[in-house]
Amino acid sequence: MENYRDLDGLVEFIEQKKQMGKKIVFTNGCYDILHEGHIHTLQKSAKLGDILIVGLNSDESVKRFKGENRPVKNELVRARILNSIKGVDYVIIFDEDEPLELLRKLKPDICVKGGNPIPERVKKEKEIVESYGGRIVCLPLVEGVSTTNIIERIRD
Repeated sequence: MENYRDLDGLVEFIEQKKQMGKKIVFTNGCYDILHEGHIHTLQKSAKLGDILIVGLNSDESVKRFKGENRPVKNELVRARILNSIKGVDYVIIFDEDEPLELLRKLKPDICVKGGNPIPERVKKEKEIVESYGGRIVCLPLVEGVSTTNIIERIRD
């Protein structure tokens, strides 16, 4: 699936899969410079259900969140890379800082948070996910690995 912004199509896809009894898992992030921490989270997320949807922060939302020098790779490149990873079934690019609207529309059975999620963000996401009977799963951070650290090492 190459259409990374077709939310209506994705909602329809999920509804069809749910009617077939499939469990939908959602996770999200910037995925700017893909590293082993990302792969770990994506693989663990995929094992939690049947279909893994990855919400990808748009270039503009990454700039707001990470600063003017980010992202290193544009959103379409990041989406294509994510879409090539075994276990990732669909990638959707979103412009908001948090995937709250995606969660409201997609209603995944499980929403996975990786690393050290910011409590107030998880609270908002948890309220949405639990409102329709879903659940939040937090996976541990892979120690010593972050895109920010990789960029700093390259600059040094």
